[in-house]
Amino acid sequence: MRAARLIKMVLLLQSRPAMTAAELARELEVSERTVTRDAQALSEAGVPVYADRGRGGGYRLVGGYRTRLTGLARGEAEALFLSGVPGALREMGLEDAASAARLKVSAALLPSLRDASRTAAQRFHLDAPNWFAEPGTPPLLPAVADAVWDDRGITARYRGREAGVEVERELEPYGLVLKAGVWYLCARVAETFRVYRVDRFTAVEAREERFARDAEFDLPGFWEERAAQFARSILRDEVVVRLSAEGVRALPHAVDPVAARDALASAGPPDPEGRVTVTLGVESQEVAHAQLTALGPEAEILSPPALRARFTEAATRLRGLYEG
Repeated sequence: MRAARLIKMVLLLQSRPAMTAAELARELEVSERTVTRDAQALSEAGVPVYADRGRGGGYRLVGGYRTRLTGLARGEAEALFLSGVPGALREMGLEDAASAARLKVSAALLPSLRDASRTAAQRFHLDAPNWFAEPGTPPLLPAVADAVWDDRGITARYRGREAGVEVERELEPYGLVLKAGVWYLCARVAETFRVYRVDRFTAVEAREERFARDAEFDLPGFWEERAAQFARSILRDEVVVRLSAEGVRALPHAVDPVAARDALASAGPPDPEGRVTVTLGVESQEVAHAQLTALGPEAEILSPPALRARFTEAATRLRGLYEG
């Protein structure tokens, strides 16, 4: 633990002209007294750490000293590629590895480029969770992430959609996906790839043996295909809608984008009033009513008759409210 801290201290001083004891203590998560002892230990080991006394003083490396301890470990290099998603790194337990990797990269850069990470962070930030939802970190996510990084099979208990039903599976965890604040595991079971919500795992145990990863597996491509399949699988009903030009523009924002894209792709030419008729896949008539209400007069329900009647009743009540 102390050896890693001493290396980190050297890298910090190498990446900046000077740092105060308070700044080092904050970065290293120790007391200022520990920083003083560590600086003395480095000096005794031959690392030229110099302490400037008085107001505005601090620690610095003398004579342009540069350590050669900047080689990235594999875990640090992998974590570095995820450094743009700090929340995800934190949830997977990789924050320390990413921090060490960034320090090593910073220490290896020319002095004129060492503020690159700070200037980039000031300009770009990824906020993955969805609006109006409290993101929660699945307690077993770090264990699953470790298995994914290490290509190590897991024995997992998984809670199904039905209350009280759990199943046990032997999984080869290929990859993790963070979608709108929800973590999913893409795993191989026998010869089939499946998707599991990580927050439904109730137990995860890593096995000793590693699995042979399929070199042809493409995580982004697999996820895109399965996400589209899932979106279509829940569209178990259909409604026929007549849309104005504004309704056509707004449809993908009111309903499932995949359903909207399929419906508009198969639409015929506009009628004399400039409206187009589409057949739209929906999860249910109740969901369709809630979604299409947002389009107001830009959408006319043609069928099924029960849904048209529901919109007619709602329009009548709405008119009564405003006429009064």
